[in-house]
Amino acid sequence: VQLQAFGGGLVQAGGSLRLSCGASGRPFSKYGMGWFRQAAGKEREFVASITRSEDVTYYGDSVKGRFTISRDSAKNTVYLQMNNLKPEDTAVYFCAAVSSGSMRYTFRTSSEVDYWGKGTLVTVSS
Repeated sequence: VQLQAFGGGLVQAGGSLRLSCGASGRPFSKYGMGWFRQAAGKEREFVASITRSEDVTYYGDSVKGRFTISRDSAKNTVYLQMNNLKPEDTAVYFCAAVSSGSMRYTFRTSSEVDYWGKGTLVTVSS
């Protein structure tokens, strides 16, 4: 599956952005989807994931309560709504897909990811 992320940009602290990731090449419904991010000089960090069943989501501790992941199977797209952004959210955000036979398989580590999209840069100014 090919993944393409959109929606990054420059925003002031306290602002919002919505990232989108479109999937093509294989049935979108076969994949758990998620987002990771990587700040300059740091390791890639788990942000959020959503199951194939669309009813279970997980979030990294640093974004809980501020970010929301969702998916639209009709559009083959996964979204990341980011609210109350902080300067420490500045990073390149990567869309990720995990192939799983289970509708409710969840993932939180980069080692589980089967497919990565190219990143989109989010910069939060103070």
